Amino acid sequence: MKILIVLDHPYTIDSAQNAPHRRSFSAAVAAAAIRGARSAGHAVDLIDLAADGFQPAMTRDDLAAWRQGHAVDPLVLDYQRRLLAAEHLAFVFPVWWEAMPAATKGFLDRVLTKGVMYEELADVKGNPFRNRMTNLAGVSVLSIMTTPDKAYRWWYRDPLTKILFKGTFAKIGVRNLRWTNYASVTGKTPQQRDQMLQRTEQAFAAL
Repeated sequence: MKILIVLDHPYTIDSAQNAPHRRSFSAAVAAAAIRGARSAGHAVDLIDLAADGFQPAMTRDDLAAWRQGHAVDPLVLDYQRRLLAAEHLAFVFPVWWEAMPAATKGFLDRVLTKGVMYEELADVKGNPFRNRMTNLAGVSVLSIMTTPDKAYRWWYRDPLTKILFKGTFAKIGVRNLRWTNYASVTGKTPQQRDQMLQRTEQAFAAL
């Protein structure tokens, strides 16, 4: 299986190691997912948004091209090519102000171009959107947060999956949507974090 992992953290994948002041649990989760997938023989492609210098804000030229069904930024075109080849897509990011960081939202805005990644049909009853990522069999979201899981799901009403699943991928017809939430991470012991990473490896080995 071809698995595309999109990591959104300013420290990049290089911060996966447990080095004080230069570490990111988001990067550690992404690295664990990569290890697990590769151990099962899957082909892994990593998009490291910070390392690539990806700019999340849509420009005037971006929007004009989007309305005509194509993209102009070479990096966006590269991401689109890699996403169209993927059979499983996984997002890994920390949760800030109860939602994804800007680069992940920008990835949705700029990479999921109408006419390329999906199409909108006229005069259709019900959902007019159709998925053009025909290889894509599923999407995983791996979110890392300090908020307790129950508070996020019941008090904040789970904005992440509303945006990424209901409002984006399910909307355009992608099925098999999985959410793994690494909650209250600052309150976890090193042993508990290691267990989280081990479960991540196992989950991606089993894809």
